[in-house]
Amino acid sequence: MVPPPPPSSPEAVVRAVMDGVSRLALGDESQIERLVALYAEPTHVVHPMNPSIPPLRTRDDLRAHFAAAPSHLGRLDAFAPVDVVVHHTTDPEVVVADFHYEVTRGGTTSSLPCVFVVRVRDGLIVDSRDHAGAPA
Repeated sequence: MVPPPPPSSPEAVVRAVMDGVSRLALGDESQIERLVALYAEPTHVVHPMNPSIPPLRTRDDLRAHFAAAPSHLGRLDAFAPVDVVVHHTTDPEVVVADFHYEVTRGGTTSSLPCVFVVRVRDGLIVDSRDHAGAPA
């Protein structure tokens, strides 16, 4: 069977990131390379709400970042993007994704609000500012 083509529109790429992060958070480590493949080389990804995360500029940086995620998150029962709204801008390469991850651990559900401002060129993320707040 031929694998499906990678997403190419900015909205499809951002939705693929949200889906891959959700699967990775639940322990599917096969998502690491799928996620890394959504980014250009070089790229520029920052997390303004979490300055302890250095800018991610290469696929190796992204690989290490994604590989560390499951250990940082711990054991989760559920992790999924909800209330996703993708805003298109006057720049066809840029979208703004406004959503939150719904996180369930030990029967308790919390919400992690997110706003991602993403530039996608030729189907790959070249720049992303990932604003994620503290779980509420």
